[in-house]
Amino acid sequence: MRRIPVVSAVCALAVVLLALPSGARAAVGQGRGSPVQEPVAVGTGGAVASMDTDATQAGIDVLAHGGNAIDAAVATASTLGVTIPFVAGPGGGGFMVIYLAKTHQVVTIDGRENCPAACTTTMFINPSTGQPYGYDYASDQPLATGVPSMVATWAQAVSRYGRNRLAADLQPAIGVAERGFRVNADFQQLTESDLPELQAYPASHWLLTASGNPLPVGYLLRNPDLAKTYRLLARYGPSYLYDGPLGQAIVQADDHPVLTPGQSVVALPGIMTTADLKNYQARVQAPTHVRYRGLDIYSMAPPSSSGTTVGEVLNILSGYNLSAEPRATALFHYLEASRLSYADRNAYVGDPRYVSVPVSGLLSPAFAATRRCLIHNQALVSPVAPGNPYPPFAGCPSQSTTQPAPEGGHTNNIVAVDKWGNIVAYTNTINFFGGSGQTVPGYGFLLNNEMTDFDFVPPATGAADPNLPAGGKQPRSSMGPVIAFRDGQPVFSVGAAGGSTIIETILQIITNHVDFGMSLPAALAAPRVAQTNSATSLAEPAFYNSALAQQLTSQFGEKFTLATGPILPLDNYPGDATALQILGHGLVESIAEPVRLGGGSALVVHPSG
Repeated sequence: MRRIPVVSAVCALAVVLLALPSGARAAVGQGRGSPVQEPVAVGTGGAVASMDTDATQAGIDVLAHGGNAIDAAVATASTLGVTIPFVAGPGGGGFMVIYLAKTHQVVTIDGRENCPAACTTTMFINPSTGQPYGYDYASDQPLATGVPSMVATWAQAVSRYGRNRLAADLQPAIGVAERGFRVNADFQQLTESDLPELQAYPASHWLLTASGNPLPVGYLLRNPDLAKTYRLLARYGPSYLYDGPLGQAIVQADDHPVLTPGQSVVALPGIMTTADLKNYQARVQAPTHVRYRGLDIYSMAPPSSSGTTVGEVLNILSGYNLSAEPRATALFHYLEASRLSYADRNAYVGDPRYVSVPVSGLLSPAFAATRRCLIHNQALVSPVAPGNPYPPFAGCPSQSTTQPAPEGGHTNNIVAVDKWGNIVAYTNTINFFGGSGQTVPGYGFLLNNEMTDFDFVPPATGAADPNLPAGGKQPRSSMGPVIAFRDGQPVFSVGAAGGSTIIETILQIITNHVDFGMSLPAALAAPRVAQTNSATSLAEPAFYNSALAQQLTSQFGEKFTLATGPILPLDNYPGDATALQILGHGLVESIAEPVRLGGGSALVVHPSG
């Protein structure tokens, strides 16, 4: 646990009909009326923001009935498993950052999936060729499924810090799964992006498609199997998964998948055992911490790379007065600081139980100075070399190359605050667009494919690599939301989706708000660009086509790639975000995406005005 230095006591926040899927019980009747989807809400009594209205409402309902922010986050996350099963649910994992108002502490829960004990450093090498499998091919295989950790995270969070029991926090999700929800355009395009994988498994085909095609927009989709799963977890607790029938079903599905006759997607079965499930534990650990412009910024420690990379970039940027610089110059400094910090991320961050991660060095302002001195008037050529985060820190290192690894892109972030002032920022996922695509038969949720977040091979023959797979090891992640404090009091929280660009989204929102003076909703909505130590920076269309991008190219030599693809607006990444702001005088502002992926949902318990 990390105790916040409190200058003045934190006051309690009073703030704060086409072909229908045969098995999904689709219907055309009207379900429960949902609140209108809004990206910003201001009020008192607590608040929640997520990428889905029903999920946000689940968190608000729990707050309104006496639950705290931890309970609300679990209710929201479990409901997202119903309404957006392609990014959430019991088959995945994530990271939770929690502020405990009563004790003024920040704690985090590492709920990342473990690689099964049978994992090896060569598990993603094709034995017939000696070459690594393609990333997309490997991501489609049950071999890529890690030990599901979401339920363990929920149980750990609620038992330690919640006011409710897990059973109570699962009730909203059970209700939505039983009543059903309306398929929207985002659900449809997520289905489209994962359609071959869903078609490969009869259980997924039966639940999530209409005769093998995406479900029509507007249909009421029910998931009685997932309702059953949540009821069993409510009754028996997490042991039903980690040492019971649900775990046995997960292992059976992963290792002996039931496949559609003639399918050509799945070829490599999983290697999970019930012992892997039984041995899993979600771990409470200390957050990372840096100072930036008078703020204390707390985030996730490894195996998340967000806390160390966000922290290193902010330390580098602390050497510039971004607010006084021309905007193009400030963005140039942001891009180059990111480029250098991602090199260090790739070189040093992995599961700290398996490799020594120099967290204190990566977060040292003195180390940041050795990276800042490499930034001059022209963009560096990626991939740039990592620095040396071990003291004594001196001089500018010479440049060579290191190659970044791919990371799955679709995730979700939940933020919640309660009337007592507790705050939760929770990023979780089953990985890229529907995880492995496999629904656990009879239980109604998809399994993750998170193990492809490991590096398949070292960056060079014989080179050290902290992120190679191993039995029981967690792959490096970019998930890691932020809670920011000023004078010991929380002021805002932000987290995001988008694979390796999560870090960049968080950084841009922080700099937009803190350095450029944007309101937090405007900072979240602004066009984004991400530099991940790649040859080009990934830019959303509004940024790619902007005068700033042209100036960055002509004046500083920056290069950009348009974030787009065959499925739109799905591939207009960097990804969606959510945020909270403490406004003072008992008010809190809840913030979600206004447009990306169809927009998110922000609600408060008692709206103002």
